[in-house]
Parts: sequence; structure tokens; C-alpha cells
Amino acid sequence: MRPIRARGEALGEYLRGALWVLPLVAVALALIAGSTLSRVRVPDSSPLHPLAFAGTASDARDVLTAISATMVTVIALVLGLTIVALQVASTQFSPRLLRNFLRDRPNQVVLAVFVATFAYSTAGLYTVGTAEAADEDFPRIAVTGAIVLVFVSLGMLVYFVHHVAHSIRIDTVMNTVARNTVRGLPAPAARAAAQDGPGPEPAPGAVLFRSPHSGYLQTFHPERLLEEAVRQDAVVAVTARIGDHVVAGVEPLALAWSRAGGPVADRAALARALRQAVAVGPERTLQQDTAFGMRQLVDIGLRTLSPAINDPYSAVQVLDRLATVLCPLGARALGDKAHTDEDGRLRVSAAGHRYAEYLDLACGQIRRYGCAEPAVCLALLRLLGDAAATVTDPARRAAVAEQARLVLLDAEAHVRQPADLLPVRELAARLGLP
Repeated sequence: MRPIRARGEALGEYLRGALWVLPLVAVALALIAGSTLSRVRVPDSSPLHPLAFAGTASDARDVLTAISATMVTVIALVLGLTIVALQVASTQFSPRLLRNFLRDRPNQVVLAVFVATFAYSTAGLYTVGTAEAADEDFPRIAVTGAIVLVFVSLGMLVYFVHHVAHSIRIDTVMNTVARNTVRGLPAPAARAAAQDGPGPEPAPGAVLFRSPHSGYLQTFHPERLLEEAVRQDAVVAVTARIGDHVVAGVEPLALAWSRAGGPVADRAALARALRQAVAVGPERTLQQDTAFGMRQLVDIGLRTLSPAINDPYSAVQVLDRLATVLCPLGARALGDKAHTDEDGRLRVSAAGHRYAEYLDLACGQIRRYGCAEPAVCLALLRLLGDAAATVTDPARRAAVAEQARLVLLDAEAHVRQPADLLPVRELAARLGLP
């Protein structure tokens, strides 16, 4: 069984992408509000009397019935448009973007307002009485509340159509993915020259821990493992990286060894701490997975370069957004992350992607699929020029130069006209990348 904290984190991530959570909460609030207002009776002398519904009980029932019937149709329309948006995102951009659309808060809020209006109006039918009841013997303010919710729902419907139309625009999709990816980047390096950190060398007799669950490594919280490592005077090296897929009982998750040499003192306690620190789920998320955000952008670029779409300019726009992710990465300490105790001794190490791997992820597939288009080659070189301006580590600069060399080689092999190839060569020479 997973520890409570790990399960809670996974549950929170699931609930943020669930379409039913906010509507369920809205229904509960609507029923509470309707129950409260149904107890309010407004005398003629009250200043609230002009706001009270002026019709009879029969009129109130007709109004509430019409609102309930209308909201069912509107809810069906909203769900239909949402499904269309999900289909467009999956087929035109990338199936990995569906999670982003499901987590879109405006869609959840709009659906919640419509469902709340339906629940409020339907429940109100039980409070207005029948046509034979006295005209004064029903909650007029509660009926007014239903009419107010109708106007709110009307405004939300107009906003929803506007939001859906804009949310499936390729520029909006790319900007959202890039913004969310940059938001999840690690903190900038404290030292002037950001480098890729090497991992520790395992000691003889190191104990291997395998993943108890199959799935993708979503998050890692070293503080949950650090305390146990200090207690046992041990070093724990998490060998699986964020975003890696692990198979239960097969894939290695971590290595641990005692600083004094030999195996750890309490393997079971360390395994429990490791399960608390590592979250493994059925899909990748953007919580700590920078590579997943870049993967989404690259997927969009590959779709636009496919023969079915053939839109090289959109691929150029993808590379522009990838530059906004790669440039901040140049100032980050990447690779394996070391976590020490209060005395500065290594206790926990977490494997991570190197800068060259992020660079290849951003450029590799788009270069191979779009190398015959000079505009794509120029965009790749501009991206690499921006990346070169943000790195000072020689290894990272060498990785940038190698990618530029590959762009030139592929361009020379696939661009047929020398006149089309000339701007690519000139830009590469001007940037001094090869």
C-alpha cells in the first residue's frame, strides 16, 4: 500500500484534472443556498420586496420548469463543445495535451455554474407548491435567485464559446504549454557557471531497491528520504529520473549503501521512506517533469510537419517557444542533484537529465522531420544561437555546437536548391555555432 502522503499527492493531481469535482461542489452549494432562501419570506414593507418574484405559485413552477429544461440542453451543448476541443487537441496537436484541457479551470467553472443552476431550479420545484396553493405561500426570493442564475449562466455561455474558440488556437496551446513548463523549471544555479552534476559512485555492497508500482516517475521529494538516510548514516541514490517509466519488481529505482561501508542497517525502513519520497503514476505530469512539457511542444511541431498538415511555419513557432524553455535551462544546475545533511555530507542523490539531453529533445526529431525546409533549419539555428548565449559551461557549448553541425549536415543533404541553402549557411556562420 502506498504511504498516505504519496496517495494524497496523486489524488490531488487527479482531482485537479477531473471535470466532475467543481460541478459536484457547485451542486452542493446551490442546494444549500436554495434551502436557505426557501425559508426567507419577504413582507410588503421590506426593502427586499421589489426583488421578490411577483407572479403566482403556478408562474413560479413554470419558470423553474423552463429553466431546468433549458439548462439540460445547455449542459449537453457545453459537454459537446468540450469533447470537440479534446478531439481537436488530440488529433491536431498531441494526445498528451488532453490532460492540459481537462485541467483547464474556466471549463470546469462554466460547467459548474450550469449544473448548479439546474440543481437549484429543479430542487426549487419542491418548494413553490401547486397551482391551488395560495399565491403568497412560496419562497419568492428563492425563485428570484433562479432567475439571477439564468442570467449568470447566459454570460458564462457566451464566455465559454469565446474561451473554447481561443483555447484550441495553436498559438494559445503553445503559449500555455511553454508557460507551464517554464513555471516548473528548477531553481537557477547558485554558482556562476551552471553545470551538469555527476552522480555518486555506489559503494560495494549497495542495496538495490526496485519500483513497487509500474508507471511513470512523477515527483520526487528528497526531504522525505533525507531524514531516514541521516538516521541510518546512509547514502541513497535514486537512479530513475523524473518521467522515466518503471516496471514493478523489475526496474531499479534506487541504490543505498552505508557511509561506513556495506549494506544499510534497516532496509525495510528505507524502502518505506523511498515510497513516501517517490510518486509513480500511470501518466507523466508537469509537476517536476520539464522534459514532458518540451515533449508536448515537440509533438505539436512534428504534427505540423507531417504530410497531412504540412505547416512548417507552425513548426517554426514551436521552436520559438522551445527557445523560451531552453534559455532558462542554460542557467540551471542539471544532471544528478545532491542533497546533503546539516554537516554537508551527501545523503540523497537524484538522477536528472543533462543539458545535452534537453537540447536533443528540443532539436533532434524536428530537425530530422523538417530538415528539407529551410525555414525550419533557420529556426533551429536561431534557437541554438539563443541557447549558446545563455551557457558558459564548455560541455554545454559543445553540445550546442554539435546540434548546429547536425542541422547544417541535414540541411545540405536534403535542401535541393543552393539558393535555399545559402541563408542557412550564412546564419550558422554569423552565429559562429559549427
